[in-house]
Amino acid sequence: MITDFDDFVTCMYVLIDDIWLQIRHLYPRPGPEPGCSDAELITMAIVGECREWDKETNLIGEWRNYTHLFPVQPERSRFNRRRRNLMAAINHIRLITLAVMDVAQDTHCVIDSLPIEVVQFHLVPSSSGDWDAYGATYGRCPTKKRTIYGYRLNLLVTVGGTILDFGLMSANCDERDAARDLLEDKRDLTVIGDKGFIKAELAKELLERCGIRLLTLPRANQKQQVSSEVRRLLNQVRQIIETVNGQLTEQFQIESNHAHSFWGLCARLYTKLTAHTLCIYINRLLGNPDWLRIKQLAFPT
Repeated sequence: MITDFDDFVTCMYVLIDDIWLQIRHLYPRPGPEPGCSDAELITMAIVGECREWDKETNLIGEWRNYTHLFPVQPERSRFNRRRRNLMAAINHIRLITLAVMDVAQDTHCVIDSLPIEVVQFHLVPSSSGDWDAYGATYGRCPTKKRTIYGYRLNLLVTVGGTILDFGLMSANCDERDAARDLLEDKRDLTVIGDKGFIKAELAKELLERCGIRLLTLPRANQKQQVSSEVRRLLNQVRQIIETVNGQLTEQFQIESNHAHSFWGLCARLYTKLTAHTLCIYINRLLGNPDWLRIKQLAFPT
C-alpha cells in the first residue's frame, strides 16, 4: 500500500533495482561505483518526470529535500551526462516491464502521433543545436494550428492504455510512412488509426506481410462507408489514445522540450515513456485496473 511520496519512491526504486540487477552487465561503466548508484539515478529521473520536475535545475533542487531517500545526489551536469549514458538502459527497463505485463496478449491497438517542438519557430535560425543533423524539420501541426520545428512522436497504444511501441520521425513525415515503420516488425494485430492513416495500399501491405488489420474511418467523400455502429465503436476506441496523449502532455510535459541536443531529447523521451509504463504497472500491482492519475499516485505538493 502506497500512502505517501516516500512510499511511492521506495516502490519505484525496488522495481527499477530488481530489473537493473538483471541487466546491469549489459551497460558497463568505467571507473569505481559512484555514491549515487545507477538504479538510484534512474529512479530519481523517472520519479522526477512523475512529479513534473522536467527541468534539470528544478529536479535537482527538489531532490535536495529528500536526502533521507537518496543521501548522495549528483550535481546537475553529472546527472544530465549519466542519464544520457543510461538512456538505452532506461528503455530496456520499459521493455522488461512490458514483458512482465504480458501486453503481447493485447491484439487490439491504436496508433497516433504527438508533435515534439525542439526550438520555437522564430528561434530556429539562431539555434545552435544539432537538430538538422538528426532530421528535425518544419511541419504543420493541425492540433496546434501552426507550423512547428522538430519531430513527431508516433505511438502504438494498446486498448488498455499501455504504450506498446513508439518512433520519432521528422515533423513533416507522412503519417502513413510512420505507421509502416512502426508496424513492420509487429504481427497479427488490429490497429485503429485516424483519417491521416488512410491508404488502401498500406492497409493491404500490412495485412499481407504482417497479418495486421489497419482500420480507419473513411472520409466523407469516399464511396465505401461504415455503419453508424462501427463508426461509434471506432471512435470510442480512439478515445484510448486521446487519454494517453493527454497523460503524456499534461502529466509528463512531453511536448515541452528543455534539451539542447538530439540525444538529450531522446534521453528525456525514454525517461518519460518509461515512467508512464512503470506507473501503469504499479497501478496494476495495487489492484487498480483503470488509470489512476499520476499526480495522485506521486503525491505532489
